[in-house]
Amino acid sequence: MNILSLVNTPIIFDLIILVWVHWFADFVMQSHSMATNESKSNIWLTKHIIVYTLFLIPFGLIFALINGIAHWITDYYSSRLSSKMYAKGDTHNFFVVIGFDQALHITVLLLSYMYIPWFI
Repeated sequence: MNILSLVNTPIIFDLIILVWVHWFADFVMQSHSMATNESKSNIWLTKHIIVYTLFLIPFGLIFALINGIAHWITDYYSSRLSSKMYAKGDTHNFFVVIGFDQALHITVLLLSYMYIPWFI
């Protein structure tokens, strides 16, 4: 199987859409207040997660809820750690944390896509 035939499969197309929905919901739809306060306030973190989770509902309610909860837990730790790195001027490790945060989000999205039935 070559790469072009793999990309033309419906599952791969769904996963590509899911990654772009994740980017849009996690970054574009996150307000400045959410981004700057989620590391200090669970209220702002929760607001961010509610917005994020709403964009996942088309993939299934259980899928959206599982990913919303996992996203909250991940961001709780990663936002606090990355804000400490940023405050210290440790740019490299700040971006290492952000990259790890995104890798965890994508991993949970892909695994839950594979193992949660669409009809739930």
